Amino acid sequence: FELPSDSFKYLRWCDIEDHDVRGNQLHCPRVREAGPSEEELFFRGEEHTLKKRKRVTDTEKWQKKLQENWENCAELNLSFQDLGDLYQVENFKRILRRLIRVEKLWLVDNSLTDLSAIRLPRCRELNVNKNHFTSFKQLPKIPQIQHLSLAENNIMTLSGISDLRHAPLESLVLKRNPCEFQERYRQLVFSSLPNLKVLDGIPKLPEDCSPPDIRFFFKMCTIL
Repeated sequence: FELPSDSFKYLRWCDIEDHDVRGNQLHCPRVREAGPSEEELFFRGEEHTLKKRKRVTDTEKWQKKLQENWENCAELNLSFQDLGDLYQVENFKRILRRLIRVEKLWLVDNSLTDLSAIRLPRCRELNVNKNHFTSFKQLPKIPQIQHLSLAENNIMTLSGISDLRHAPLESLVLKRNPCEFQERYRQLVFSSLPNLKVLDGIPKLPEDCSPPDIRFFFKMCTIL
């Protein structure tokens, strides 16, 4: 039998009427677009949820944009959003573009592949574990990043990691990426990122410092 909450189960928080909750007041909002198609709802016997779907006017769209208020979010968890279709991903990126003040952001397990067009100017902590990134070039622009976690992606090489060289990056997690098995992996990462203090949860060790280039000594002349 129908429960009182059934008519709301495919709605996002900002689609529910008569409340004044704004996006910057939520830490883990569900932002995925609406649920199954009308045909699928009919075959499920859930056509009663259709009465909540109506044409949205421009005024209502503007009111919803103000209610989302992503521009004032400082800490946000948008993990596990189940972005199964292209229009879901596009709406997700629309929200990311509005996060101009976010400082801590979690985007875990969203099947993300490329956020290079996104800029997060104030982000200090970013967690994009369990996505489908294959290169550092696919990360968003994060000039103020201090803590970055990229565990369980598919980053093959360390090419492009130097793009983070001028950021104040202190800790980086690359566990369970193919690049972790690259020869002299830790030395290469620390030499590329001079501000880095911790890699994969382990502080920088003396052996992580690259030895002097031996070719330099062959060019020297020793006078006895």
